[in-house]
Amino acid sequence: MLVKACLNGARRRTDHPGVPVTPEELAAAGRAVVAAGAGAIHMHPRGDDGAESLDGAAIDPAVAAVRAAVDVPFGVSTGAWFLPDPADRLAAIATWTERPDFASVNIHEPGALDIADALLAKGVGVEAGLWHGEAAALLVESGLAERCTRILLEPLMQDLDDALAAVADMEAALGDVAPGVPRLLHGYQATAWAVVDVAIERGYDTRIGMEDTVTLPDGSLATDNAQLVRTVVGRIR
Repeated sequence: MLVKACLNGARRRTDHPGVPVTPEELAAAGRAVVAAGAGAIHMHPRGDDGAESLDGAAIDPAVAAVRAAVDVPFGVSTGAWFLPDPADRLAAIATWTERPDFASVNIHEPGALDIADALLAKGVGVEAGLWHGEAAALLVESGLAERCTRILLEPLMQDLDDALAAVADMEAALGDVAPGVPRLLHGYQATAWAVVDVAIERGYDTRIGMEDTVTLPDGSLATDNAQLVRTVVGRIR
């Protein structure tokens, strides 16, 4: 099963002093998580102001640095909170000259299907991000699922029962669509470790890293992304 490392997300150094931000830090973190057992990487490159960015001025140097550092596929986010107007996101993606292997697209967000089409036309794979059953139904109706690199089941609820109920809704809506496309399940913050264990039990790929949690299962602060990945690999074994 695949363990993907999510290196930073929206985290700041106030959340953890080791959050990787610069291209060089992302590359170093990438090398460390691959050595720890990660088979893919997800990252949120930052602009000069430190904010998550989709602009080529942020994406290109981060992609180039990580490409030179690791030999596993890696991708970025296209979250609507970066640029709320879908047209602005499309314009930013058009500026990329360095291409990540894939990018995640939250299917419930406005303009998601157009963004997925633009990524595919650019030669960038699409990870379909699903937060609830309605998003899963949209993905099925769109016909996009078969063209995806991966389908992400991403319940953000902080109550575990609520998160697993959302997973059940997504599974029901997806049914047996796109049987050849891998599915990855992960939690966030309070549910991160419990949902990783559910993913292992159900045979899904999974994800861990500072985007999802900065603590180990016992509640102590993780040293870095690599320690988080090693912990998941140990749980799988």
